[in-house]
Amino acid sequence: MINKYELDASSRLNRFPFTWFPFNLLRKLILFIRRLYLMGMGHVERSIRLQLILTFCVCLLASSLTYVISAKMFGEFNREADIDYHFGVEQIDQEARQLVVELEPQPTADMYRPDNERMAAGEASDPWNLHEFEEHVKRMADDEKYKVLVTDLDGKVIYRSANAPETHVEIHNIIGNAMNARTVQEYGRKEFSSFYPVNYKGEKAYLIVSGIPEPHITYRKGESPMSMLSAVAAFIFLFYFLTQKKMRYVEELAGGLRIIATGNLDYRAIERSPDELGSLARDMNLMVEDLQRRIEEERRYERLKSELITNISHDLRTPLTLIMGYLRLLHDKGYETSEQAAGYVSIAYSKAEKLQSLIDDLFEYTKLSNRDVPMYKEGVAINELLDQLLEEFVTPAEEQQLIIRREIPKERLLVRIDVDKMIRVFENLLTNALKYSLKPGEITVKLSHDHRYVIVKVSNRSEPLSDEELQQLFERFYRVDASRSSDTGGSGLGLAIAKSIVDSHEGAIWAEQDGGQIHFYVKLRLA
Repeated sequence: MINKYELDASSRLNRFPFTWFPFNLLRKLILFIRRLYLMGMGHVERSIRLQLILTFCVCLLASSLTYVISAKMFGEFNREADIDYHFGVEQIDQEARQLVVELEPQPTADMYRPDNERMAAGEASDPWNLHEFEEHVKRMADDEKYKVLVTDLDGKVIYRSANAPETHVEIHNIIGNAMNARTVQEYGRKEFSSFYPVNYKGEKAYLIVSGIPEPHITYRKGESPMSMLSAVAAFIFLFYFLTQKKMRYVEELAGGLRIIATGNLDYRAIERSPDELGSLARDMNLMVEDLQRRIEEERRYERLKSELITNISHDLRTPLTLIMGYLRLLHDKGYETSEQAAGYVSIAYSKAEKLQSLIDDLFEYTKLSNRDVPMYKEGVAINELLDQLLEEFVTPAEEQQLIIRREIPKERLLVRIDVDKMIRVFENLLTNALKYSLKPGEITVKLSHDHRYVIVKVSNRSEPLSDEELQQLFERFYRVDASRSSDTGGSGLGLAIAKSIVDSHEGAIWAEQDGGQIHFYVKLRLA
């Protein structure tokens, strides 16, 4: 169902400038995204699993943000210092490399002339340009407290800074310490030596720069358990808040089941959502309605059972009482003539026949209801069968001032039926029509069909029946005559037997009334 906001959005997208290129492409993209959004939301609304997954993702995102924010807040109070000497070591090594560069001037032809010749020529006495080197060493010794040594290959100091007292060093130890420090890289606040081979005044020498590296101090935020606790608390609180509506609905459904369990079948659960919980509420209501219907049917069957026992007792007792009465008269010689005695015997015999017919009908109905009677079905033209059967009822109908009118097509309509059983169905309907029709009158038998079924309709004028009486016509032992007189009705099993026979043929039988007429319908499948 589209609400007014969605309609407004659609109308706005159909206006200028979304009707022009390239805005029309943007409009299609927006409509496509909105359609995907509505489709996704529809799936989420109908699935509680997707709702829980989405809720979990939202809570996880919120708890992650809470953890980041709380870690930033609480980490400021638990800062930890990181002391790194690597920067100081690199600084010492960089100074040493700079000195190496300064000790390697470009060679010239005058570099190897004796000093007295250069002095006689008025030239400077420092052809190696060590002045810049010495100034650099002095700055290092004064400002950064680094020691600078230049030794020959045997370790004898040939140049040193002002703060270096050494006159001889162990070259082997210096090389080993420098190599170990560079390999292990475990620097600390201890003296570090940078070692390089150089040319000092034209001779091979070693440059050694030593000093304590300056530490580089940085501060990093510490970890606090409050960050994790706040994230967990945010997840639990938000998850509880987002699911409390569903949980209340679950509790409501559970309470409804407890109410139903107490026997209150009038309770109905409210369908508050289109997801599985809403389906559960709908199924609960269907279950309660079905259970209520079954209980009502069971009560109805119990009532019908009681009525059945009463009706059977009445219908069996009446002829049996008459038989016993006439037999007692015959036994006690309570007759005056032999003709009167023969009349008593005839009446007792007719009542015995009626009693036998009632018992036979009861047995047959029981067998048909339990599907114990085999059906011998064969293909029969239903219109020809009705024509033959109606011929037998023409004379009895005329004797009771009734006319049988037929509306049967000539076309052969084949059905697969047990002929004897189906003849009994139509005989019961026609017998009831003769018995209960208003005289004088007519009985109409009409046959119609479609491409799958054939319908036989038997109609006659009769006293109007209530809807309840019309629905009970096919119940066993039901008779419209409440007094159950043997003069106005039979056993009350005729229509019940007819219904059982039609049901065994996978057909249908029912009754309707309109305009003072009652209509009985029999519906059978065409072969």
